[in-house]
Amino acid sequence: MARILITSALPYINGVKHLGNLAGSMLPADVFARFQRLMGEEVLFICATDEHGTPAELAAVEAGQSVEEYCLEQHEIQARIAKGFQLSFDWFGRSSSQANRELTQAFADRLEDAGLIEERTSRQVYSIDDGRFLPDRYVEGTCPSCGYEKARGDQCDGCGRLLDPVDLINPYSAVSGSRRVEIRDTQHLFLLQSRMQDRIRAWVDERAGAWPQLTSSIAYKWLDEGLQDRSITRDLSWGVPVSRNGHPRPGFETKVYYVWFDAPIEYIGATREWAEATGGNWERWWRTDKGAEDVTYVEFMGKDNVAFHTVSFPATLLGSGEPWKLVDRLKAFNWLTWYGGKFSTSQKRGVFMDAALELLPADYWRWFLTANAPEGSDAPFTWEAFQNSVNSDLANVLGNFVNRITRYAQSKFDGRVPLEGEPGADEAWIEGELAQRLPALIAHYQAMDFRKAAAETRAIWAAGNEYLTRAEPWVKYKTSVEASAVGVRTGLNLAALFGVIAQPIIPAAAESILSALGVPPEARSFRFGDPRSCLDALPRGSAITAPPVLFAKIEDTQTADWRVRFGGG
Repeated sequence: MARILITSALPYINGVKHLGNLAGSMLPADVFARFQRLMGEEVLFICATDEHGTPAELAAVEAGQSVEEYCLEQHEIQARIAKGFQLSFDWFGRSSSQANRELTQAFADRLEDAGLIEERTSRQVYSIDDGRFLPDRYVEGTCPSCGYEKARGDQCDGCGRLLDPVDLINPYSAVSGSRRVEIRDTQHLFLLQSRMQDRIRAWVDERAGAWPQLTSSIAYKWLDEGLQDRSITRDLSWGVPVSRNGHPRPGFETKVYYVWFDAPIEYIGATREWAEATGGNWERWWRTDKGAEDVTYVEFMGKDNVAFHTVSFPATLLGSGEPWKLVDRLKAFNWLTWYGGKFSTSQKRGVFMDAALELLPADYWRWFLTANAPEGSDAPFTWEAFQNSVNSDLANVLGNFVNRITRYAQSKFDGRVPLEGEPGADEAWIEGELAQRLPALIAHYQAMDFRKAAAETRAIWAAGNEYLTRAEPWVKYKTSVEASAVGVRTGLNLAALFGVIAQPIIPAAAESILSALGVPPEARSFRFGDPRSCLDALPRGSAITAPPVLFAKIEDTQTADWRVRFGGG
């Protein structure tokens, strides 16, 4: 049994996430975790809310709450929504936890001991009207490289170039819009990433072959431009306090560690939270001197987070000089767009996760977002494509098959798996289809090609429908009950198989199918035997029922209403 550690990029705390956040990290991580569990592997699936930084402070003020109260409330909301989408986290932690505080401070100490942290006077944008230093992304202005007028202080969305906020042309506060800003000196700690350049490149060279092209290209872009020393502290009150060897650091009493320093460390912190709550051993997942050398560590994230996970977080782990487990495989995603544009709460553009669950059950969204995952390029969400995918793939191809064969078995074979009849040419044909398609399905999942996995899943469902068209058990029943029995028995076993392979993507529907057919938990794995055995796995004579309607079709009137409510078209 392999051990697989899976982490999803941490959703930020300020508000409910939209479908793009779900599609680009949490959902594919869950699909992969479910698949690996079905393969019999030992899986630990970790996520958490990212709670530090200026956005949390500002959102709390707007909500009329303390930042601690706000973050607790929002964490509970996000945890509830994650459960609604059946995201199977082993632990959903918080970056404001005591475990993460201790780890972040310990990493800073180890890095400084290794000569990789240096105190420097830096120039930072100060907003007179806001009365505060502005974090990088809360300074906006014109990009000095491409002229994009809404560039953020940390990165330009126009050309993708990393920026220093003091280099912006005509900067202003993104908090208040005030242009009464000035550059002031302030003391900060810098992680000397430039000293890690060769070591990080060698580490990326070792792993890049196992990464998607999107991941490796972003990592090499940063390396080719030359790693820059980056500040790891900020002038804020909410965050992990800056310390040295367990004591407040003199001169840094009003500063905290930068959120992008402490947030990735929360992967380890959340695992410690899990261990404290469950009695598990977090070190065997994270310390190579404690057993983690046998772990395969897989990360999932949107493309905007890749650089921090291929450069900055590895610099923290490697630079500490301690035996930490580093990522082996990193699956990056492009954007899910809303009709080619951005999701926007203020402009009522796009569906956010809470609203999605109010409209339809989680499986509808899980299927579409997996089958149309933004892997090779950005992928647009449209109501038309969503409606077609649900109605065609789920209602027609899967739902109709299961409904037809189970109801026919109830009406003609007393709701039992038929005993009589032996396989013939039609059964040999579907056996050949499964012999090719089941290994391909597993290969797509192992490669983390989720669109291909969904397409192969649908192809297997479609092959089952083709089988029923060929076998025609309802026609044969008129002349030979035995010949009909073979088709019904094979069809019921196909329905069970369809439920098994549906589990990673649409777990609720899969559970409904498998329970109706009496498939026990131990018979639901992805370790398929001979295809012939898949077609005779249900005990002959065992009772089955017809599950409730699995998927209701989406009507044109519904999508018309949703366009008005959420935009689109």
